[in-house]
Amino acid sequence: MTGRISNCFKKLKEQNKKALITFITAGDPDLATTARLLPLLTEAGADIIELGMPFSDPMADGPTIQRSSERALANQMSLGAILDTVAEARKKTEVPVILMGYSNPIYAYGWERFAEDAVKAGVDGLLLVDLPPEESDELLPAARLAGLDLIFLLTPTSDRDRMITVSKNGSGFIYYVTVTGVTGARQSVSSSLAEDLQKIQSLVKLPVVAGFGISTPAQAAQVAAVADGVVVGSAIVRLFEQYKDLELEQQVAGLIRSLKQAVISFDLT
Repeated sequence: MTGRISNCFKKLKEQNKKALITFITAGDPDLATTARLLPLLTEAGADIIELGMPFSDPMADGPTIQRSSERALANQMSLGAILDTVAEARKKTEVPVILMGYSNPIYAYGWERFAEDAVKAGVDGLLLVDLPPEESDELLPAARLAGLDLIFLLTPTSDRDRMITVSKNGSGFIYYVTVTGVTGARQSVSSSLAEDLQKIQSLVKLPVVAGFGISTPAQAAQVAAVADGVVVGSAIVRLFEQYKDLELEQQVAGLIRSLKQAVISFDLT
């Protein structure tokens, strides 16, 4: 499958660069803010944007993103409204957009209908944290038919068979969870990250990005040296608790610029 995500990684690889992938929750604190931030994230340096779909039982998310989902859900957030927001943002940016969340809302919407509507709105990929590749039989054909990249997770406990299955069923890239547990900033990057990624990269053809717990430019640079991309979520979402309106936009843009600079200047030696 060839689309914005694949083209993004191809272009970055040709330039010997790594991807900065940023996460925010759709509708936090409201969809008007999300609509303003999508182009701003791109301008500040995000290569790919993950847009969280708020869910009432976000079992894989730490406290920061859980609170973000609660703020969004308090505004009666819906999948249709999120897709409309992406469609509006498409008038201003061509950055790849991935929707990240949980299976239940998509199942209720309808696998085929959602895949079609998401692509029509300008969504490039879908990552459902509670849907392993072995249970994607209904969604996978619908996503492929619509042209929607289906992205799967690997973790430090994933075995060889899971790595091969994820590579076979997934497209766009593979998301490697750097820690066991929920999302949230960590004090340091796993000492085994380089070894773990090397093992995965020897078995798969898709780009492998790393996320969960990466919160500082120094950590981003460390991960960029060994992964094809770096995902930062909680560190950005935390700013939504501290700032509003223009000040929020300035703080988010400033953090992303510093993260982008770190990802650009990663040390390969």
